[in-house]
Amino acid sequence: MLFKSRRFKVIALAAMSLLVVGGLVACGNQNRASDKKTLTVATSGTLYPTSYHDSKTKKLTGYDIEVVRAVAKDLGMRVKFKEYNVDGQLAAVKSGKADLAVNDYAISPARKKQFLMTTPFKHSFNSIVVRASDNSGINSWADIKGKKAAGEAGTGYQRLAQQLGAQLVNYDNVSNDVYLKDVKNGKTDLIMNDYYLQKLALKAVPNSGLKILPNMYFTTNLDGAGEGMLINKNDKDLQKKINKSLKKLIKNGTIKKIAMKYYGADVTQKPKVHISKHFTISDKYTGRN
Repeated sequence: MLFKSRRFKVIALAAMSLLVVGGLVACGNQNRASDKKTLTVATSGTLYPTSYHDSKTKKLTGYDIEVVRAVAKDLGMRVKFKEYNVDGQLAAVKSGKADLAVNDYAISPARKKQFLMTTPFKHSFNSIVVRASDNSGINSWADIKGKKAAGEAGTGYQRLAQQLGAQLVNYDNVSNDVYLKDVKNGKTDLIMNDYYLQKLALKAVPNSGLKILPNMYFTTNLDGAGEGMLINKNDKDLQKKINKSLKKLIKNGTIKKIAMKYYGADVTQKPKVHISKHFTISDKYTGRN
């Protein structure tokens, strides 16, 4: 009996040790965002002025990039950026290769099903770039049918263009000047995108021969809640920390200063502008050829 008793004690102690270790591992998994010292961030590096490389310094910069850096500084963390196309960014966050993604991401119902999203740090609306000489033949929403719409495959803009009957011309993570040049040369006819991005893209390319249609500003069911950061579904602690920091930095004016630098406007506030149309994009449209 003495032997059996000692054996039982040994087994019990071993079991307790496993429980303790298991508990520590579980806690570690639950709090892994809190333990991080470096934020790994997926972005494009080609979307001016959101995420791009400065032509002189070659340094990655932009509104979203500097907001992330401000948040990381506030949290006492370092930042490591990884550049991908949109599909690559989403995959990186889902797989854990990146903690979050920033690239002018609208807070949409569809994205919230796949990711955690932060509180918005940008509010905007959408616009259409066309040739200045003839509006690319677009003077009403019906005129978009049959026109060639430039964009990145799978985005809400290409899905809407497809829904309106446009021919899709999809690009893979190219810079703004490529898009603009192709519209000017007639390879494509229009670009649907965020108003502030398009306004600054045209400003950066003088004599582009292009313009924004002033009477066709629009919103969709995918972008009405503003822009935020995409975070892995399991990183609720990280979402909580970033949200707290964003609210603090918006309140103290830090993000407003960043917005004025890159957009010339306080995009932390909702814009007051006439919206021509609000679209609900059907799930049957993929935005792919």
